Amino acid sequence: MRFRPCIDIHNGKVKQIVGGSLRDEENVAQENFISEQDAAFYAELYRQRLIRGGHVILLNAQDSPYYKETKRQAFLALAAYPGGLQVGGGITPANAAEFLEAGASHVIVTSWVFRDGMLNYRNLEKLCRVTGRERLVLDLSCRKKGGDYYIVTDRWQKYTEEKITEKLLDNLKDYADEFLIHAVDVEGKASGIEHGLVELLGNWHRIPVTYAGGVGNFTHLKQLYEWGQGHLDVTIGSALDIFGGTMDFEEVLEFLAGLGKSE
Repeated sequence: MRFRPCIDIHNGKVKQIVGGSLRDEENVAQENFISEQDAAFYAELYRQRLIRGGHVILLNAQDSPYYKETKRQAFLALAAYPGGLQVGGGITPANAAEFLEAGASHVIVTSWVFRDGMLNYRNLEKLCRVTGRERLVLDLSCRKKGGDYYIVTDRWQKYTEEKITEKLLDNLKDYADEFLIHAVDVEGKASGIEHGLVELLGNWHRIPVTYAGGVGNFTHLKQLYEWGQGHLDVTIGSALDIFGGTMDFEEVLEFLAGLGKSE
């Protein structure tokens, strides 16, 4: 289980938010932390620790008055750690190459490949022709409804008709190098991970999957490792001390490095 760092950018600032609170209207979100540092600071921190595969997420819509500054911050991060970070948020075939050329190892996409609440394989194939499978990450972030986990789009604000199932993951694995999956209902709350989702993802391990959402302490990390059978990578945001939380960043790296060694 590898640590995958994050740099979430909203209204031109590096932030940690409660995922389900994000609204495009008036560009608001419930904020856990607003950094005094820019995105390049965190990218350099990850570069120094040789931590690859983190994700930079632009949380403003392209028509937001804040988007230009949010994008500038993302480019600062990519320049500070070229090849070490993925980038997502409003990615389409029209702009994917721009982010890759700016230093992103991969682009992360959700909304572009959904239309009318369903997966649009034509759009997915169009994007793959631009990026190649090896540089594309599919964001399948989801919320629970009626006992199932439904993919949500548009910065986690809109439910689709698509449920996270092993069949869906099998159908999509040939289009992407990795999956990124936020458990949106617990994202930013540090209150515990989504047991059912983690078990489902842990049982399916064809390509790398990064789980994010709800990790607030080392017990949660151990649960993620056990319930996910060691197959899932992890992102921690609000709970980390570098984002105002209580989990020491260096201790997290040491803890994850030690998992499985005594088995």
